[in-house]
Amino acid sequence: MKNKSLSFAMLMVGLSLGTAWAIRGQFGHEYGAAWAGAIGSLSVLLVAKRTDWYAKVFAVTLAGAIGWGLGGLASYGIVVGYGRDTEFINVFYGLTMLFVIGGLYGFLGGGLFGLALTDSANKPVTWSQVIVEMVVGAVVFYFFIIEEFDWRMTPPRSETWAACFGGAVALTWYLVRQRSYSALRVAVFAGLGGGFGFAFGNFLQVLGHLTEIKFNFWNVMEYSLGFFGGLGMAYGTLTSEWEPNEPTQPKIQVWFPLLMVMLVIPYVVWQQSFDLERLQGIFSKIEVAPESPILWGVQLVSIGMVLSMTVWCWFHFYQNRSSPVSYSQNDVFALFLGHWGLYILFSLLITGAFMSGYRIEQYLYIANWLVVAFLIGKTQSIFTPKPLAPKKWAINFGGLLAFFALLTFLLIHSHGELKGSQKRFGVPSPTESSQ
Repeated sequence: MKNKSLSFAMLMVGLSLGTAWAIRGQFGHEYGAAWAGAIGSLSVLLVAKRTDWYAKVFAVTLAGAIGWGLGGLASYGIVVGYGRDTEFINVFYGLTMLFVIGGLYGFLGGGLFGLALTDSANKPVTWSQVIVEMVVGAVVFYFFIIEEFDWRMTPPRSETWAACFGGAVALTWYLVRQRSYSALRVAVFAGLGGGFGFAFGNFLQVLGHLTEIKFNFWNVMEYSLGFFGGLGMAYGTLTSEWEPNEPTQPKIQVWFPLLMVMLVIPYVVWQQSFDLERLQGIFSKIEVAPESPILWGVQLVSIGMVLSMTVWCWFHFYQNRSSPVSYSQNDVFALFLGHWGLYILFSLLITGAFMSGYRIEQYLYIANWLVVAFLIGKTQSIFTPKPLAPKKWAINFGGLLAFFALLTFLLIHSHGELKGSQKRFGVPSPTESSQ
């Protein structure tokens, strides 16, 4: 029964973060990833059913959002192309590097999320120290890996994955020093899930392309990253031991993370995505004239939804509360569905799917939202603490590499040259060819 309850809870988080990450494909970069990470973090809080965690729902959600968002700095377009090549070394390299990039998404997102869960009056987290150490780690590792040793993953694209890696190393060192092993466990499993999901998603994307079915198989890859990352994040949380937290929080600690999660991140996504020129390019596919008032309507409706959601959250979760504040499961449930629902509406608006059926995957987002909305409340709070097992992790990692080798073998024997394929080895690098 415990295993079934745990699997069901993990499935709910996987569906939530998977869908949110697929939506993130319309927006990209750090803020789109942060919004998806916020949705995944809220879903974990709901399946955990820890009432002492609800009081700091915005702080924990913001931490998870920042962590998942940091991975958005990394460039992976060419790495995906390596997986479309016909040579074993290039495809295997592509899958393993996608594992690294996806792993950084999950590790940073799960690590900061878990660290926020440990933050309490008895064991406060020195966030300023965490930030400084991660920034220093990012700068140092980027300098040595890229500038000094020239270990480039995806030339000639940006190599900011190295900065993310340095931040992840610094976060790990902080968690070990503070004995925050539960947070470290969440980071590891979220990283394993995100990494596996990205690599396996690339495999699914290539095979889907070969079917010639008219579907957004790039979106399948994105969904896979979020789904498996969500599974890992939920598993790491629900199999860790957590100390009790205060059931209430001082009101002064609520306003900043509330505005960051509900206003700043959605607003930046809107500002970066809903510019008129981009809308004209997208809506031209469904024969909407560049001067059509529909485009202005999309801009106004989308920003209006952000402001309306922010005002509702401000009054419901802050203004009308006395200090200290506490929240119920229904509060978190409403926040989760509203925040996720707004992201889906953003996607429907920016793709024009609200007036055309040319993007059928958009309606699958609504189906996922309805399924999770109906079922997530039926999960049971099952915590089954398990010890840290670094040796077992190393063995499993070796098995994972063998699995990637099998996927590589299947891919290179499934197709010839594909559009968008890239070579990392076997051709002169851009630097060499220019000399």
